[in-house]
Amino acid sequence: VFNLLLTAISLAVAAIPEALPAVVTIALAIGAKRMVKQNALIRKLPAVETLGSVTYICTDKTGTLTKNRMEVVEAVEVKHEVAVNGISRDELFLNCIALNNDAAVSEGGNLLGDSTEVALAAYASANKFERAACESNYPRVGEIPFDSLRKRMTTIHKAGDKYLSITKGAAEALLEEVCKDQIMHADLWKKDVELISAKGLRVLGFAVKVLDELPSEDEAEEVECCMNFIGYTGMIDPARDEVSEAVKRCRQAGVIPVMITGDHPATALAVARQIGIIERKEDRLITGVELDKLDQDEFEELVLQTRVYARVSPEQKLKIVTALQDKQQFVAMTGDGVNDAPALKNADIGVAMGINGTEVAKEASDMILLDDNFATIVNAVGSGRRVYDNILKFIKYVMTGNSGEIWTMFLAPFFGLPIPLLPIHILWVNLVTDGLPGLALASEPAEKDIMLRKPRNPNAGIFSEGMSYHIIWVGLLIGFLCIGTQVVYFGDENTHWQTMVFSVLCFCQIAHLLAIRTGNVSLFKAGLFSNVPLLMAALLTVGLQMLLIYVPAFNLFFKTQPLSMSELAITLAVSSVVFAAVEIEKYFKRKRAAEDSGR
Repeated sequence: VFNLLLTAISLAVAAIPEALPAVVTIALAIGAKRMVKQNALIRKLPAVETLGSVTYICTDKTGTLTKNRMEVVEAVEVKHEVAVNGISRDELFLNCIALNNDAAVSEGGNLLGDSTEVALAAYASANKFERAACESNYPRVGEIPFDSLRKRMTTIHKAGDKYLSITKGAAEALLEEVCKDQIMHADLWKKDVELISAKGLRVLGFAVKVLDELPSEDEAEEVECCMNFIGYTGMIDPARDEVSEAVKRCRQAGVIPVMITGDHPATALAVARQIGIIERKEDRLITGVELDKLDQDEFEELVLQTRVYARVSPEQKLKIVTALQDKQQFVAMTGDGVNDAPALKNADIGVAMGINGTEVAKEASDMILLDDNFATIVNAVGSGRRVYDNILKFIKYVMTGNSGEIWTMFLAPFFGLPIPLLPIHILWVNLVTDGLPGLALASEPAEKDIMLRKPRNPNAGIFSEGMSYHIIWVGLLIGFLCIGTQVVYFGDENTHWQTMVFSVLCFCQIAHLLAIRTGNVSLFKAGLFSNVPLLMAALLTVGLQMLLIYVPAFNLFFKTQPLSMSELAITLAVSSVVFAAVEIEKYFKRKRAAEDSGR
């Protein structure tokens, strides 16, 4: 009864993969550490694994897809009749560019601040209109800050006994809302703005109004009306050099990139085509105005075909996330502002900007981009897939080994044989095979096709795609190899059958480890030294088993006996059957995958 109790407890220990929580945590931690080196800071550890399921990446344009280094390449001044004390009509436009600006100057003379503000300040400075000099002549006495709903910013300056109000914002919005009653041929100017935007330029318009009195904060809406449109600038923000390749990799991985921007639709469309986000006629662009007119059900009919969202407010990002999730998509959403927080919180993976992001956005996110680069998100998706693959490999390895131990103990009585292993043997095998070798799987390199697969289904169980089948048949094979060894050598006084069965069980698991570590790729093609820590762990396990066999002190404690060279050779040969069988299974899987790819 005592022996049966010890055996039952040992089998219970063998059946439970007690190393699994530790290995999963370590695998996620290693993945997070690896991602930090790739400029992706993981705030919530499960996000490492979740990245492997992402099907949509909804990304901001400016600074993420582009370099966030604006440069004014076109400036068009509109003829006007605005008279401002001390400013000629020809100089009003450049004065307004310098005055309606929050760029600062460092001690070294460099411009600091938002990239758009810096570009405008640099343009004005290049034309001999320094912001500091202009503001000393026309000091700022009031302002209406920019916000994403108005899409404009207004500053008010003292000009003699009058006040000059300057509004800067989206050119078409100024023409339609702020200057609609004060400019002739507005439609022609709108067409001109469309043409410049189609070149991929960001167009900002400027409008002015002379006030007799300084308005109060309650009169903000009255200030931004009936203004005179005086001109606009076209700025270019070139796409990052690596973003086109990142978008291509994204598509190959079955992940759909979507651009979300506050820019003009024509600008967004030009950039999206340049970097490959829009490739087909079916790919749609939706503006924020159109999005507001659609209810959730109507929008969900279009969301899977939409690749670009232009003139979108941060609040509308939440609507996009919800629609995609309702269509069973796994969404990564980027954001940097306070208003982006709800979308980041509700996305499956919220991605905040590390350079330009607010603290609110970072707190709501799962991951922070330390370089604000779209390519970093794509790299993180690959790292997430690698981590999940390695976790699955460990589960396959440990569950198969545990299954083999149980079958070995369970089948022996059916062949009229005594229980082949002592409880201490089972505990030893469980200790040395589940420990270091399992942890070493966490450092297994990514498979070459990892970014050529479709995203995994997050609702699929870990035992899907043949995992359970593999665990059962390889576990049975290990069990039959151990029982077969016992059948052949049991009763022969010249052999040490129990030590041989014990060693076969241990070596079979190491053989299985080497075979499954490379996924469906042959170990001979991947290379034995492609994961040195795992190879070292496997050799250490074999070395420890040899100590149990050949060191007298261990013989006494573990009830083992030294094997002859022929017995050891037979033990190793029998164990290698598992390696050969799994390699054959992988060959047929590769062949089937090639046939499916051909079809």
